[in-house]
Amino acid sequence: MIPSDPRTQAMIHWLEHDLTLAINTVEPASSDASFRRYFRIKVADDSFIVMDAPPDKEDIARFARVADLLRHAKVNVPIIYQNNLPDGFLLLEDFGSQCFLDQLDADNANNLYQSAFDSLFNLQTNTPLTSCGLPTYDQALLERELDIFTEWFLGNRLGLTVPEQLWNMVRTVLIDSALEQPVTCVHRDYHSRNLMLTENDSPGVIDFQDAVIGPITYDLVSLLRDCYIAWPEHQVEHWLTDYFQRLEQAKLVDCEVERFQRWFDLMGLQRHLKAIGIFSRLDLRDGKSSYLNDIPRTLNYVINVAAKYPELAEFGDYLQQLNLSDQLTA
Repeated sequence: MIPSDPRTQAMIHWLEHDLTLAINTVEPASSDASFRRYFRIKVADDSFIVMDAPPDKEDIARFARVADLLRHAKVNVPIIYQNNLPDGFLLLEDFGSQCFLDQLDADNANNLYQSAFDSLFNLQTNTPLTSCGLPTYDQALLERELDIFTEWFLGNRLGLTVPEQLWNMVRTVLIDSALEQPVTCVHRDYHSRNLMLTENDSPGVIDFQDAVIGPITYDLVSLLRDCYIAWPEHQVEHWLTDYFQRLEQAKLVDCEVERFQRWFDLMGLQRHLKAIGIFSRLDLRDGKSSYLNDIPRTLNYVINVAAKYPELAEFGDYLQQLNLSDQLTA
């Protein structure tokens, strides 16, 4: 059922009166971890996606700019057919409703991930870093993201406070590792829910509006240590090594694979701590409780990675001693 709130009514008025579209059906397409909503509209023999992004909460002009940047980098992003920037509506190409997460299994994973690697490689090699206008994934942003974990997961959800000395050490290790990496264009949410199966030039890439210039391993770890689906570690290492060799041949990295692996692991730990905090915030602040189901998988990544590195072992032990699995189901 389509909500009859004022924004939906304004959206339909724009489509029918300003764009003179003869709409047959309007259906919810998806929502995400933001204030944006998406609707699928059917018009004659065609369909489109309409983004509803309240201007006081979302910047669709930025979405349009990044879409243009990625399209020039040969990344398959939705065509923007019409825009209504003042009211916060976009009429977009419809990539369909099948994302990678819906289809991934052991039989097709290699083929699907290869297409994702190809798209990521285009993003990383075809984006002009000095003239793209994207913000930098700097220390301040990394710190703010890590604080989401302590505020929303440990603090607001569990009522806990991590020992200050321990947390300062974790922050220093993770941020130093992120900032020492080569930089490239970073999608920031490059995972199985944002990669769409399309008939041509698959995958279609969505949810890219928060792109930045930042660490080269960020999108790779988002994909391979996905918060929504997990793969055996030997498979992850195989994919990582293959992609590392591709980056090495393109002269985007100049290091041993062991150092790249460390960057990858610690970047993932930073991202997963942030994600756990965001999943908690979505539940507590926004009433989106379904993301809580993804916390155990994501927390498991954190504990496993922390155990690999002596400087993070104490933090991993701290998390394990909290018996978080019991508290998350309480």
